[in-house]
Amino acid sequence: MDEHEHPHVATVGSYVVIFLILVALTVLTVFTALSPLGHWHAPVALGIAVVKATLVFLFFMHLLHSPKLTWLVAGGTFVWLGIMFALTLADYWSRGIVGRYQ
Repeated sequence: MDEHEHPHVATVGSYVVIFLILVALTVLTVFTALSPLGHWHAPVALGIAVVKATLVFLFFMHLLHSPKLTWLVAGGTFVWLGIMFALTLADYWSRGIVGRYQ
């Protein structure tokens, strides 16, 4: 079977670089967890998590050079996740327990 060259396939070196970036971001997550950031703790940790998830989606799941239909499906999953979060928060807020624990 003859080998075909794909111009958009990442090389082993690029996988290693992305892996090292992910390791560095994981170390940054640990330092964030141990630092006293107050109200900024959750937004900073979520920001780091979003960057790590984006790198995994784009490079390890090969979304970067995928067809538009794959992008549409991936985007649809985030829309569905947003709907589920919205419904869960609507239920949580409608019970009147948000103000009790603050």
